[in-house]
Amino acid sequence: RAMLLWSVWSVMLLLIRLEAAEEDDVRAGCSTAVNDLVYIVDGSWSVGFSDFDTAKQWLINITSQFDISSHYTQVAVIQYSDTPRLEIPLGKHLGGADLLQAIQSITYLGGNTQTGRAIKFAVDHVFSSSQRASLVKNRIAVVVTDGKSQDDVVDASVEARSQGITVFAVGVGSEITTSELVSIANKPSSTYVLYAEDYTTIDRIRDSMEQKLCEESVCPTRIPVASRDEKGFELMVGMNIQKKAKKIPGSLFKPMHVVILLHLSSREIFPEGLPPSYVFVATVRLKGTSSKLPFDLWRVLSKDKEVQAAVTLSGKDKAVTFTTTSLTEKEQRVVFKALYDGKWHQLKLLVRPRQVTSFLDDQQIQEVVLDPVEPIYINGETQVSKRRGTDVTVPVEIQKLRLYCDPHQSERETACEIYSVVRPSSLCCHLHFTGCKPGDPGPPGLPGIKVRRLYILIPLNNHSAISLSCWVVEHCVSSFDPVDFLVPSLFTVYTFPLRHIMHQFGCVSSYADDTQLYVTV
Repeated sequence: RAMLLWSVWSVMLLLIRLEAAEEDDVRAGCSTAVNDLVYIVDGSWSVGFSDFDTAKQWLINITSQFDISSHYTQVAVIQYSDTPRLEIPLGKHLGGADLLQAIQSITYLGGNTQTGRAIKFAVDHVFSSSQRASLVKNRIAVVVTDGKSQDDVVDASVEARSQGITVFAVGVGSEITTSELVSIANKPSSTYVLYAEDYTTIDRIRDSMEQKLCEESVCPTRIPVASRDEKGFELMVGMNIQKKAKKIPGSLFKPMHVVILLHLSSREIFPEGLPPSYVFVATVRLKGTSSKLPFDLWRVLSKDKEVQAAVTLSGKDKAVTFTTTSLTEKEQRVVFKALYDGKWHQLKLLVRPRQVTSFLDDQQIQEVVLDPVEPIYINGETQVSKRRGTDVTVPVEIQKLRLYCDPHQSERETACEIYSVVRPSSLCCHLHFTGCKPGDPGPPGLPGIKVRRLYILIPLNNHSAISLSCWVVEHCVSSFDPVDFLVPSLFTVYTFPLRHIMHQFGCVSSYADDTQLYVTV
């Protein structure tokens, strides 16, 4: 009965705090995320005493980025070998210092490696014990192992994901099995599987692990790009720019002419704040007023109108200013000069905890060191295209306005929409332009990309095969994988438009669009 009363009281306190947060100006970010985080740590004989101590220190370093309390992140630790042992129950330690000391005090178990059993234990007995299950926004498990499991991991991992638990798999050393780690973790494996050469180098993936946990905590939405979805914020959609702004006719990518009031509650756009690292991308053109006066292309304001984050353009000075929070000052600003001339350009800012790097049309311009930052206030407004220091909207043409949570997206995000930019053809080989009505002939363009004929042989399991040939961009040939395109299939007869294959492989084909291909598999 006492435990029941304690649980009810804890939930009431959390509800009261969340309700107060709606009214007061509060900071939000990775550290304040409401997570149930469970570490599942290999304690088998292959690890050894020294490496187990290293693994514990790694957990301590990772955990230090979170505010540990009943209102924010709660942590449990399971050590496993032949059987799982609950070292720290979920929510037992309501303070960061006590939790870190408890992790340091865990003693090495030793034994065989039953990873599947440990994952099942976490699902059935640890996550289910949470006293605030209906209020937790993220349930995350991190499995750390240095070898192949002696039991099956698939069923337990599938059950974890079916219950909404996000699973990361961290493999250490040369004895790990990649296929097993992929089976344990969420998809895609490129996001949820991490590797370290050994325990002495595991700290090299600390930043990556911290960033991925943070992305999981504060980036609830995904942006569809090329062949994958990226965690982030599509500001054109989130700010309803596509509905509110005027479309500019005659453009393949349909840029928007922003002339009306565009602002929204920051809690609606960034409900958990911003990650410590992110990529801001904007494709814009300055015309009229916007080409002369400095204005904030994007800004996040606190309830008291203090700038939490902003990207300011000045056509007159050809400069871009990035503003963010600071632990020691009210705010900090970085100015990139001789950067912006008012024409169509893609501006990209790669923001990391201690530095920001500017790019213009895929070219790196400048890298500047930042002072330590703190989480942003989210009870104010997020605004687009505002004159600096006012609520006056500045007319501007916007084609893209995004914020990616993965800093590595900076390497993948190209300026292919800027036709005047000369770049390697391989960077833009994923683009396919269709549905355009013919117009008057234009002036001769730049030299075309190199192509070569690709012969695609698709084997079937009835001892036959289909052969296709088409012209493709030379730089893209190595990325094709036709087998993955056809497998798996749930049907005896697999039918699809031939143009789908052509587009899948980046091909230019003379076949009619309605040609059908029937494959027995």
